[in-house]
Amino acid sequence: MAIAAAAAVAVSSPNLPYRRGNPRLPHQQETAASATLIVKPRSAIFGRRALSSFLYYSQRNDGGRIGGLPIRSEMTTASATSDDPGFADRDAGLHHIPRISPLMAASPVVASSVALPPKRYKKSVCLFYCEEMRELAERVALESDSINLRSISWRKFEDGFPNLFIPNAHGIRGQHVAFLASFSSPGVIFEQLSVIFALPRLFISSFTLVLPFFPTGSYERMEDEGDVATAFTLARTLSNIPISRGGPTSLVIFDIHALQERFYFGDSVLPCFESGVPLLKNRLQQLPDSENISIAFPDDGAWKRFHKQLQHFPMIICNKVREGDQRIVRLKEGDPRGRHVVIVDDLVQSGGTLIECQKVLATHGAERVSAYVTHGIFPNRSWERFNYDNGVGPSNGLSYFWITDSCPLTVKEVKNRAPFEILSLAGEIAAALQI
Repeated sequence: MAIAAAAAVAVSSPNLPYRRGNPRLPHQQETAASATLIVKPRSAIFGRRALSSFLYYSQRNDGGRIGGLPIRSEMTTASATSDDPGFADRDAGLHHIPRISPLMAASPVVASSVALPPKRYKKSVCLFYCEEMRELAERVALESDSINLRSISWRKFEDGFPNLFIPNAHGIRGQHVAFLASFSSPGVIFEQLSVIFALPRLFISSFTLVLPFFPTGSYERMEDEGDVATAFTLARTLSNIPISRGGPTSLVIFDIHALQERFYFGDSVLPCFESGVPLLKNRLQQLPDSENISIAFPDDGAWKRFHKQLQHFPMIICNKVREGDQRIVRLKEGDPRGRHVVIVDDLVQSGGTLIECQKVLATHGAERVSAYVTHGIFPNRSWERFNYDNGVGPSNGLSYFWITDSCPLTVKEVKNRAPFEILSLAGEIAAALQI
């Protein structure tokens, strides 16, 4: 028997009519002298399952005996009821054993299928979003049938304060709920925080806050007494989101400026730090010169942040040197000659550092220069400073400038403008909602 083979059977009896070549089967009605059949599982995983079916097989056909012998397991004691012989004591570590025929129990096919891992459960998520994130939310919903979009009424009173309403609040009870946020300016943070603090109180199963761009992440240090680290302030605010029925809120952030900022969050929120770099790697593989790519970092901080994710590419490191009142970018290590060099950083604001880095790489012989940042902030339309090279060369501009859609206002401005190209986080967000 396939199941019986998963256990070692020891028999102790002074006068047992037992023949090695012809063991008695459970359906045989012959009885023997008093003895005990001790079942020793050989495997902690398969042995437990095999033993369960083994015990049921004997209970079903011979009242707890095999070959007329009572059975005892050295792993656990299984107790069966007379009403349900397929029941094993759950407290003893066994589960309910389905009613199957003795032939099915002994089948090698059935035995092998018992050990197969169960299919992974795909949870259904109700995804709310702020108005800025509508397009990204729709793309996220297209990534999975298990994500259902839900809207919020974003109204204002006459004095300008938010007048918010969550439609069908009773309908999300017991559901997994997520909110896609964009803290693009201080003016929109309060109304979104109001919704974020309200949703977990609606008796939902779990709550996930997706904040692709953590806007105060670069303000995490105090260089002088009196400086306010607003990264800490926002982190502590989000740490006070109410706990839902499923426990603490999951907080999904992409490429936060400094990984040590995870320690700014309290115990009532679970920060999950994701990255947009896999999107860049996929895009680079599609380029015709994908075998000629080198990665450049504008400073040591960017190298520390991303080099492990891009370690299979040749690397170039630049650094900033202060000369008087100016900060000049210089080549620290690596050789860009004849290469398509891609500058990688987490975010861009004015873009001054990236432009200086582009010029240095062009001076040192790079064939083409492109750039990638996860978060394109570009205040005051600073994206206009970046030119397209038109195939002329890196001294004229960039071949590509890849950004994600973490900052939706920027996406609207640079969409379909060379050298900019948008890499959507929709797939990454959809996957994060299943964690």
